Amino acid sequence: MSRIGLKPIEIPQGVEVKLNDNTVTVKGPKGELTRDLHQDMKINIEDNIITVERPSNHKDHRALHGTTRSLISNMVEGVSKGFEKSLEIIGVGYRALKQGDKIVISAGYSHPVELDSIEGIEIDVPKNTQVIVKGIDKELVGAVAANIRAIRPPEPYKGKGIRYAGEYVRRKEGKTAK
Repeated sequence: MSRIGLKPIEIPQGVEVKLNDNTVTVKGPKGELTRDLHQDMKINIEDNIITVERPSNHKDHRALHGTTRSLISNMVEGVSKGFEKSLEIIGVGYRALKQGDKIVISAGYSHPVELDSIEGIEIDVPKNTQVIVKGIDKELVGAVAANIRAIRPPEPYKGKGIRYAGEYVRRKEGKTAK
Protein backbone atom coordinates (compact mmCIF):
# COMPACT_ATOMS: atom_id res chain seq x y z
CA MET A 1 0.00 0.00 0.00
CA SER A 2 1.40 3.38 -0.99
CA ARG A 3 1.72 5.65 2.01
CA ILE A 4 2.74 8.63 -0.10
CA GLY A 5 -0.13 8.17 -2.56
CA LEU A 6 -2.72 8.21 0.23
CA LYS A 7 -1.65 11.62 1.59
CA PRO A 8 -3.93 14.46 0.47
CA ILE A 9 -2.40 17.59 -1.09
CA GLU A 10 -3.58 20.91 0.31
CA ILE A 11 -3.86 23.73 -2.20
CA PRO A 12 -2.37 26.92 -0.68
CA GLN A 13 -3.95 30.38 -0.93
CA GLY A 14 -3.39 31.96 -4.35
CA VAL A 15 -2.83 28.66 -6.19
CA GLU A 16 -5.34 27.49 -8.79
CA VAL A 17 -5.51 23.86 -9.96
CA LYS A 18 -7.40 22.81 -13.10
CA LEU A 19 -8.01 19.23 -14.14
CA ASN A 20 -8.81 18.25 -17.75
CA ASP A 21 -8.99 14.45 -18.05
CA ASN A 22 -5.58 13.62 -16.57
CA THR A 23 -3.86 16.87 -17.56
CA VAL A 24 -3.19 18.93 -14.46
CA THR A 25 -2.58 22.68 -14.76
CA VAL A 26 -1.35 24.50 -11.66
CA LYS A 27 -1.23 28.30 -11.66
CA GLY A 28 0.27 30.30 -8.82
CA PRO A 29 2.13 33.49 -7.95
CA LYS A 30 5.46 32.22 -9.37
CA GLY A 31 4.12 30.82 -12.66
CA GLU A 32 2.18 28.05 -14.33
CA LEU A 33 2.94 24.33 -14.81
CA THR A 34 1.11 21.74 -16.91
CA ARG A 35 1.66 17.99 -16.89
CA ASP A 36 -0.03 14.96 -18.43
CA LEU A 37 -0.40 12.15 -15.89
CA HIS A 38 -1.18 8.46 -16.38
CA GLN A 39 -4.75 7.74 -17.50
CA ASP A 40 -5.31 4.97 -14.91
CA MET A 41 -4.89 7.28 -11.91
CA LYS A 42 -8.03 9.07 -10.70
CA ILE A 43 -7.40 12.62 -9.47
CA ASN A 44 -10.06 14.37 -7.34
CA ILE A 45 -10.20 18.03 -6.29
CA GLU A 46 -12.58 18.89 -3.43
CA ASP A 47 -12.47 21.82 -0.97
CA ASN A 48 -8.86 22.85 -1.78
CA ILE A 49 -7.65 19.26 -1.31
CA ILE A 50 -6.32 17.02 -4.08
CA THR A 51 -6.45 13.24 -3.68
CA VAL A 52 -5.11 10.54 -5.99
CA GLU A 53 -6.78 7.12 -6.22
CA ARG A 54 -5.66 3.98 -8.01
CA PRO A 55 -8.03 1.54 -9.74
CA SER A 56 -6.47 -1.68 -8.40
CA ASN A 57 -3.67 -3.15 -6.29
CA HIS A 58 -1.72 -4.21 -9.38
CA LYS A 59 2.03 -3.61 -9.08
CA ASP A 60 2.07 -0.93 -11.81
CA HIS A 61 -0.85 0.95 -10.24
CA ARG A 62 0.78 0.87 -6.79
CA ALA A 63 3.98 2.34 -8.28
CA LEU A 64 2.10 5.05 -10.19
CA HIS A 65 0.00 6.01 -7.16
CA GLY A 66 2.80 7.57 -5.12
CA THR A 67 4.57 8.97 -8.17
CA THR A 68 1.45 10.76 -9.41
CA ARG A 69 0.79 12.26 -5.99
CA SER A 70 4.42 13.45 -5.68
CA LEU A 71 4.38 15.03 -9.14
CA ILE A 72 1.22 17.01 -8.35
CA SER A 73 2.57 18.00 -4.93
CA ASN A 74 5.82 19.26 -6.48
CA MET A 75 3.86 21.29 -9.03
CA VAL A 76 1.79 22.93 -6.27
CA GLU A 77 4.89 23.65 -4.16
CA GLY A 78 6.80 24.95 -7.19
CA VAL A 79 4.25 27.59 -8.21
CA SER A 80 3.78 28.74 -4.61
CA LYS A 81 7.32 28.61 -3.12
CA GLY A 82 9.69 27.56 -5.91
CA PHE A 83 12.73 25.29 -5.75
CA GLU A 84 16.40 26.08 -5.28
CA LYS A 85 19.67 24.11 -5.53
CA SER A 86 22.96 25.57 -4.41
CA LEU A 87 26.36 24.48 -5.77
CA GLU A 88 29.86 25.18 -4.46
CA ILE A 89 32.96 25.47 -6.63
CA ILE A 90 36.12 24.33 -4.86
CA GLY A 91 39.62 24.53 -6.34
CA VAL A 92 42.37 27.02 -7.08
CA GLY A 93 41.34 29.06 -10.13
CA TYR A 94 37.87 27.47 -10.29
CA ARG A 95 35.17 30.15 -10.48
CA ALA A 96 31.88 31.15 -12.03
CA LEU A 97 30.86 34.46 -13.60
CA LYS A 98 27.54 35.74 -14.85
CA GLN A 99 27.83 37.57 -18.17
CA GLY A 100 24.44 38.85 -19.24
CA ASP A 101 22.20 35.77 -19.45
CA LYS A 102 25.16 33.35 -19.70
CA ILE A 103 27.10 31.64 -16.94
CA VAL A 104 30.83 31.18 -17.57
CA ILE A 105 32.55 28.53 -15.43
CA SER A 106 36.33 28.16 -15.23
CA ALA A 107 36.96 24.65 -13.90
CA GLY A 108 40.53 23.80 -14.82
CA TYR A 109 40.01 23.17 -18.52
CA SER A 110 41.92 24.94 -21.30
CA HIS A 111 38.78 26.96 -22.01
CA PRO A 112 35.93 28.35 -19.87
CA VAL A 113 32.61 26.47 -20.10
CA GLU A 114 29.65 28.65 -21.11
CA LEU A 115 26.06 27.80 -20.17
CA ASP A 116 23.19 29.56 -21.90
CA SER A 117 20.10 30.55 -19.97
CA ILE A 118 17.26 28.03 -19.87
CA GLU A 119 13.62 29.07 -19.98
CA GLY A 120 12.01 28.76 -16.55
CA ILE A 121 15.37 28.61 -14.72
CA GLU A 122 17.18 31.46 -13.00
CA ILE A 123 20.88 30.95 -12.30
CA ASP A 124 22.42 33.30 -9.75
CA VAL A 125 26.11 33.75 -8.87
CA PRO A 126 26.30 35.58 -5.49
CA LYS A 127 30.01 34.74 -5.06
CA ASN A 128 32.44 33.50 -7.69
CA THR A 129 32.56 30.12 -5.90
CA GLN A 130 28.81 29.70 -5.48
CA VAL A 131 26.04 29.05 -8.03
CA ILE A 132 22.33 29.00 -7.15
CA VAL A 133 19.78 27.44 -9.52
CA LYS A 134 16.15 28.54 -8.97
CA GLY A 135 12.90 27.68 -10.70
CA ILE A 136 9.35 26.38 -10.32
CA ASP A 137 9.87 22.96 -11.95
CA LYS A 138 11.66 20.67 -9.49
CA GLU A 139 12.71 18.24 -12.21
CA LEU A 140 14.25 20.98 -14.37
CA VAL A 141 16.04 22.65 -11.42
CA GLY A 142 17.61 19.31 -10.47
CA ALA A 143 18.60 18.56 -14.07
CA VAL A 144 20.28 21.95 -14.58
CA ALA A 145 22.10 21.66 -11.24
CA ALA A 146 23.28 18.15 -12.19
CA ASN A 147 24.53 19.43 -15.58
CA ILE A 148 26.52 22.20 -13.88
CA ARG A 149 27.97 19.68 -11.39
CA ALA A 150 28.88 17.35 -14.29
CA ILE A 151 31.21 20.02 -15.74
CA ARG A 152 33.76 19.04 -13.06
CA PRO A 153 32.46 16.56 -10.43
CA PRO A 154 34.35 16.57 -7.12
CA GLU A 155 37.38 14.29 -7.12
CA PRO A 156 38.22 12.16 -4.07
CA TYR A 157 41.92 13.05 -3.59
CA LYS A 158 41.93 16.82 -3.17
CA GLY A 159 38.16 17.44 -3.17
CA LYS A 160 38.37 19.89 -6.08
CA GLY A 161 35.38 20.33 -8.34
CA ILE A 162 31.75 21.44 -8.34
CA ARG A 163 29.54 19.97 -5.64
CA TYR A 164 26.10 20.53 -4.16
CA ALA A 165 26.10 22.71 -1.05
CA GLY A 166 26.51 20.42 1.93
CA GLU A 167 27.50 17.41 -0.19
CA TYR A 168 29.99 15.12 1.51
CA VAL A 169 32.86 14.01 -0.72
CA ARG A 170 34.56 10.90 0.57
CA ARG A 171 38.30 11.51 0.51
CA LYS A 172 40.90 8.91 -0.43
CA GLU A 173 44.47 8.65 0.70
CA GLY A 174 47.08 9.23 -1.99
CA LYS A 175 50.02 7.02 -2.86
CA THR A 176 52.63 6.48 -0.18
CA ALA A 177 56.40 6.29 -0.74
CA LYS A 178 58.31 3.33 0.68
